[in-house]
Amino acid sequence: MEKFDWKIIVRANLFILNLVGLWPKSGKGYSLNLYTLYALVVNTTVDAHNVFQAAYICAIYKDLQAIIAIIFILVTEADASIKIFYFVRRISLVQSLLKELENDEFQPRNSQQREMVQRTLNPWMLIYRTFWITTGTDLCFLFIFPIMDGSHKDYRLPFWAWYPFDTKRSPNYEVTYIYQVLCTWFLASCNIIMDTMFAALMTYIMAQCDILSDDLRNLADGDDSYNVKIVKCVQHHKKILRYEIALRKSLW
Repeated sequence: MEKFDWKIIVRANLFILNLVGLWPKSGKGYSLNLYTLYALVVNTTVDAHNVFQAAYICAIYKDLQAIIAIIFILVTEADASIKIFYFVRRISLVQSLLKELENDEFQPRNSQQREMVQRTLNPWMLIYRTFWITTGTDLCFLFIFPIMDGSHKDYRLPFWAWYPFDTKRSPNYEVTYIYQVLCTWFLASCNIIMDTMFAALMTYIMAQCDILSDDLRNLADGDDSYNVKIVKCVQHHKKILRYEIALRKSLW
């Protein structure tokens, strides 16, 4: 039977992670190459967006109302940057977790188990799409708000920030507007991708437990002896436990 591709439901995650510099193709983390340089430049550019917003707070520290208006977005984006930092630190472990799913012990044994695994993974797909729809809608409204209320005529940006140049003249305004949109979309996308990636890995553990349960229910079926099947189930169970421990390490 053809191997079940566990990566198929997270292929969009892997594509986006690779695009934003967070998924080295080597599968063993970062090394001294052009992709690492690309990842460093992209993430430094995005983190600068948080710095510019923090600098704006320093410039208006006496205006409590303005600080309250900006602090929520700033904290949310700073949290995403911190999450990216810890994700990068554990990237080789996360990649090894996906690689380990290719082992024979983690493969569905028959078409019935494949259908069972697919049913287990379907709720994750629903949550994944819901995250993207709600986040995408929210971001689109944030991005076009200055255009909708006409404040773009006064050179208002989607997010308050301080820059070492005049943003109230063209083309500085347009370039800065696009910069804010791209940085915010980058951070929001990474937030969704990382959260749903770990949720997928947890769902894989659920699917493995379903496979193990099905194997235990059908010990009397097939050509292998009862003892051989019990040994295989014990080995499978131990691998699931090791996988779960490794997953917890990747989260801390």
